[in-house]
Order: sequence, then C-alpha cells, then structure tokens
Amino acid sequence: MEETIKKGFADVDLGIFVKGVIIGLSIAAPVGPIGVLCIRRTLAEGRLAGFVSGMGAATADAAYGMIAGFGLTSIASFLVGQQSWLRLIGGLFLCYLGFKTFLTKPSEETIASKKQGLIGNYFSTFLLTITNPMTIISFAAVLAGLGVGTSQRDYHSSLILVIGVFAGSGLWWLTLSTVVNYLGKGFNSQRLVWVNKMSGIVIFIFGCIALVR
Repeated sequence: MEETIKKGFADVDLGIFVKGVIIGLSIAAPVGPIGVLCIRRTLAEGRLAGFVSGMGAATADAAYGMIAGFGLTSIASFLVGQQSWLRLIGGLFLCYLGFKTFLTKPSEETIASKKQGLIGNYFSTFLLTITNPMTIISFAAVLAGLGVGTSQRDYHSSLILVIGVFAGSGLWWLTLSTVVNYLGKGFNSQRLVWVNKMSGIVIFIFGCIALVR
C-alpha cells in the first residue's frame, strides 16, 4: 500500500515536472529582446556566452514562478504595483543596449566581452527579465489552471513545476545557442557588423515599446 502511494506521488510529480518543462519552453521560445541578445552574443562571443545569457532570463522567470507558486502575495503585489518604474528601468536599459550594440564593432566587442565576462552576460538578461513583473500574473494563471493552490502539498507541486519551467527554459537556450553557433561558424567580421546593427535596432525598438507601455 505504501509503495503504491509513493508511486502515485512520483507519477504526479513527473507529470507536473513535464508540464513545467513545456511551460518553460513556451515562455522562452518566442523571440524577444532576450532571444535577440542570446543570438547576437552567440555569434560574437560563442555558444557559452549565448547560453549563459539565456539562463539569466530563465533564473528570473523561475524566481517569479516561486513567488506566484508559494503565494507570496505581498511581494507580488509590491512588484506589480511598481511595474511602471520597473518597466521604465527595463526600457531604458534595452534602449541603451540597443544603441551600444548598433555602434559596436566586432573587434571592440571582443575586448568588451572579455571585460564583462559570463557573469555580466548573465546578470544583464536577469535584470531585463526581472523588470517585467507581469510574469508573476502569467505564472499565477498557469498555476491556477493546473489546480495548484496554497496547501502544503501544493507548495511541493509548485516547486516541482518551477524546477520544470527552469529546465524547459534552459533546454531552449541551450538548443538556440547550439544551433546559432553551428550556423554562424562562417560569419566574418563584415557579417557580424550587420548582425550588430540589426540586433541593435531590434533591441532598441523593444526598449521603446516598453517605455510606451
């Protein structure tokens, strides 16, 4: 009897984890400013730089998922209440990155990437994602749709779900950086210049949209 119950819990946990992976993939897959940054950094600095950049966003998504899943309503309410300021910060940061990317030359980029390092890549995308508190509402809707509430058992389910989301998001960034790195092996300095210009314009537009909102 006890083994049957344990097996039942394991099956439920696996199901929730798989759902989390699918959710993580669906959240990360749409091409936004983080995706553009990941692609550009992969082409300019290598696969690891692109992957680490994506994981910064995955960490921020997981943090918001934890807040929603564990019913930390006071933190969630505060962040949602400050969303105007947070969007302003995120929008300005995107505009800055877009402008900087547009003007950066491949040779200068190599020197800058050595100074910034992987930690800088990680925290830049983490900051961009964490300044979008509406992610909490998205996670709250997903948790409600899956029937995850606020009981002790649901806390466990929420944790499994968030781990799955983080794994799914990480799987997407690993796949994207690997594919882009493979396709971009033939890119020379001239092509990278155009990649920077196009990426800069797109990122700047995303920043303007965030500011208008």
